[in-house]
Amino acid sequence: MSVLSQTYRFASAALAVGILVLGTGTGAVAAAPPPVAAPTSYAAATGDLEGPQFYSGTTIDVSDNVDGDVYAAGQSVTISGDVTGDVIAAAQTITITGTVDGNVRLAAQDVTISGEVDRSGTVFAASVTVTDTGSFGTDIVGAANDVRIGGEVGRDAYLSVGHLRIDGTVGGNVTYFGEREAQIADGSVAGTVDFVQTRQSADVQVSPWVLFAGWVLGVLYALVALSVVTLFAGLLIPRWLNRVTDHLVPSPWKALLVGLVASIAVPFALLFLLVTIIGAPLALALGLVWIVLTLATFVFGAYYLGRLILRGGQHPVVKALLGGLILIVALQIPWLNVPVWLAMVFFGLGAQLLEFWTQRPWHAKSETDASATAHSDAVETPAPDTAPAPAPETVEPTP
Repeated sequence: MSVLSQTYRFASAALAVGILVLGTGTGAVAAAPPPVAAPTSYAAATGDLEGPQFYSGTTIDVSDNVDGDVYAAGQSVTISGDVTGDVIAAAQTITITGTVDGNVRLAAQDVTISGEVDRSGTVFAASVTVTDTGSFGTDIVGAANDVRIGGEVGRDAYLSVGHLRIDGTVGGNVTYFGEREAQIADGSVAGTVDFVQTRQSADVQVSPWVLFAGWVLGVLYALVALSVVTLFAGLLIPRWLNRVTDHLVPSPWKALLVGLVASIAVPFALLFLLVTIIGAPLALALGLVWIVLTLATFVFGAYYLGRLILRGGQHPVVKALLGGLILIVALQIPWLNVPVWLAMVFFGLGAQLLEFWTQRPWHAKSETDASATAHSDAVETPAPDTAPAPAPETVEPTP
C-alpha cells in the first residue's frame, strides 16, 4: 500500500476517534460522578467500580469490573476486567482480554482483541488482530494496514485495509477497500464479500522540455509582475527608496545583522503576544506589518542593486528595473535562489528597521530642541565689540 494512502488512513482514524470520544463522552459525563485521574503507571483498584472511569498514564491495566464506561489514554492500555459499558481508548498498544458489554472505540498502533465485545467495534490502527478467543457481537468497522480476524464477528465487517486475512467467522457481509484481495478461508463469511480496489497513484513521467518550458514561463511571469511592482515603487516612493538603501551603502553588514536578529526575534515575540490572548489583536496587526516589510525587501533589494551598478543620476525607475531584473533571474536559479533570497530578506529588513529608527518621533523632537537651544544661545549672547579703540591725542609742546 502506498505511503500516501496510509497517511490518509491514519489521519481519518484520528479524526474519527476524536469525534467518537466527544460524542460518546458528552452524555456519559453529564450523569456521572467526578472522574478519577490515574498516575503515570496505573493498575485498577481491587473491587467493582461504578460509573464512568477515566485513566491516563504510561501503562494502564483495568483488571477489575467496571459498571460503566471506560475512557483511557496512554502508551499501553489493557482491559482485562469486565466492563458493562463502552471502552473508548487511544494508545500505542491496546489489548482487550476481558468482556465488554457495550461498544469499543479504539485508536492505536497495535490492537489485539482476545476477549468478548458484545456489541460493535470501531478500530483505527496500523494492525488489528482478533484472536481465536476474541469476538464482536455485531459489526466491526475500521481502517488499518493489516487486519486479521481469527475469532467471530456476529454481523458485518466494513474495513479499509492494506492486507486482510479472515480465518475465523463473519456472520454477515464483508466489505473492504484495498489494493489487493484478501485471504479468506472457505466458509468463513456467511454473507457476501465485496472488494473495492483502490487505484494506485500512477507515476507521471514529465518530459524535461515540459519542465524547462514551465521554468521559462515562471521566469517571464516573475519578470512582468515584479517589474510592475518596482516600476510603481520607483514612481511613487523614490525618496523612501533612497533613504532606506542609504543604510546599505556605507555599512551593509550593520543592516544584515539587524535584519538577521529581527527575523529570529520578531516571530517569537509575535507568538508570545498571540498566546497571551490579551495581546492577540496586537500580534495580528504587527504580523501583517511584518509580512508587508518582508515583501517589500524585494523592492529595496532591487533598487540597491541598481544603485550599485548605475552610479550616475539615472531616474529611480531605471535603477529599480535593472536591479529587479537581476534579482528575479537570480531567484529562479536552483541552489543560488536560497542564499539570494535570504540575503534579500535580511538586508532589506535591516535597512528598513534602521530607517524607522532614525525616523522615530522622540529622535526628531530631540534634534528640534537642540537646534532651538543653539539658536536661542546665539541670540542672547552679545557679539564682542571689535571696533578699534580711538588713538590718544598728541599734545604738541609749546616752544
